[in-house]
Amino acid sequence: MKRIAIVGGGPKQYIPELNAHHEAGMTWVGADQGAEVLYEQGIPMKLAIGDFDSVSEGRLGEIKGYAAVTEVYPEEKDDTDLELAIKAAIKEQPDEIYLFGVTGGRIDHTLANIHLLHQTERAGIKAVIIDKQNHIELTTPGEHQVMKNDSYPYISFIPMSLIVEELTLQGFYYPLENKSLPIGSTLCMSNKLVKEYGTFSYSQGILLLIRSRDS
Repeated sequence: MKRIAIVGGGPKQYIPELNAHHEAGMTWVGADQGAEVLYEQGIPMKLAIGDFDSVSEGRLGEIKGYAAVTEVYPEEKDDTDLELAIKAAIKEQPDEIYLFGVTGGRIDHTLANIHLLHQTERAGIKAVIIDKQNHIELTTPGEHQVMKNDSYPYISFIPMSLIVEELTLQGFYYPLENKSLPIGSTLCMSNKLVKEYGTFSYSQGILLLIRSRDS
């Protein structure tokens, strides 16, 4: 399975220890200050990309010597640094993309980064946002399985479309049967699995799956 991990320029305190997620054959990409994080954590970096406005000239020189390829863009551009990295990753046609350093700090950046999951979904690539407290994944209609993970016990479902139709939850503490979930609803917040795995399914809409913990 081909995996690409992208580290964005979000606040470093939200980024987990990346070596814990590093696997053989995984490709790492640093977007702007995310390249600095990969450099500091000693993880091999195939691509460093962005305008690097958050990185000092001296550190950028070190990044250029560390990364296999460095692409520097002007500050005034149509795409964010993270979007540039995601577009580069999609061209490689991986099976999965992991996103670190894309939450926390400015809420406009966090929301925009979550919505970038639409781009990977349209490309047919599974993508997961990971920080120290959350795993965030965009899902589409059909049946999905969720395995129990004691490190992230809370499971929330948030509609990303005007409505999600016929949502059914099985194996959860709060089950659901063919429920319509409109955008803005908090009905499916902070659920838990009561078995080793659960399933959720729906017929229409887009649903955000968030697995989280308190700290």
